[in-house]
Amino acid sequence: METNPDCRSLVAVGDSFTEGMSDLLPDGSYRGWADLLAARLAARSPGFRYANLAVRGKLLGQIVEEQVGPAAAMRADVVTFVGGLNDVLRPRIDMGRVHALLEEAVETLAPSCRRLVLMHSPGRYGPLLDAGRPRMEELYAHLDALAARHGALVVNLYGTPVLGDPRLWDADRLHLTSEGHRRVAEAVWQVLGLPAEDDWQAPLPAEDPARWGARRAADLRFARRHLAPWIGRRLTGRSSGDGRPAKRPELLPYDPGSGTP
Repeated sequence: METNPDCRSLVAVGDSFTEGMSDLLPDGSYRGWADLLAARLAARSPGFRYANLAVRGKLLGQIVEEQVGPAAAMRADVVTFVGGLNDVLRPRIDMGRVHALLEEAVETLAPSCRRLVLMHSPGRYGPLLDAGRPRMEELYAHLDALAARHGALVVNLYGTPVLGDPRLWDADRLHLTSEGHRRVAEAVWQVLGLPAEDDWQAPLPAEDPARWGARRAADLRFARRHLAPWIGRRLTGRSSGDGRPAKRPELLPYDPGSGTP
């Protein structure tokens, strides 16, 4: 794959992280780092085209089955692929199958584009992610090996201190805020070899820690509004993305002056 920074087309593949939750726009839709990246690339490349095939809640097998083939067929300059976190957060998971699915995805996408971008997703600290942390690190180690084998780029967000700051995470504690997505877009931009516009790893301003009572109240709201429904979907085999189409399923021209992609 080429490393020339010129980019006239982008295809994003993945789950809720790439769909853009929780970077909410006034019209109720989600933007996210991939849309922000597309807007910046479009501003420097006339005729730029963009597709975002990501759908929230998708497991790695679903991403490979539903998104990887169509993404490869688009023959884009850049393809971003992020997936597997929904798998490794489940209590029971076959990591051998996860490895095989990652290999299938990378082996399909790498020859189809000039640059394939893989990612170590960020993770805040807490019981939900801590339980799956060893599997997350195994996932990323395998991803690094695939990247080296196929000449893919890797954006390493995992363990970056600022992206563990709870102020960059939505109330569901699973999705980044608008500022978090902006920082991810900048990280991908820089990995593509484009000139940095700011330091995406810069820490947030210091603030006084919340009182114990406020933290416990926030924990209870989180458990009631987000954790319980998430567990319910896991137990019943449902997904937040069931029946939901991709946000931008075709590789179409995007004019950054016309609004959100």
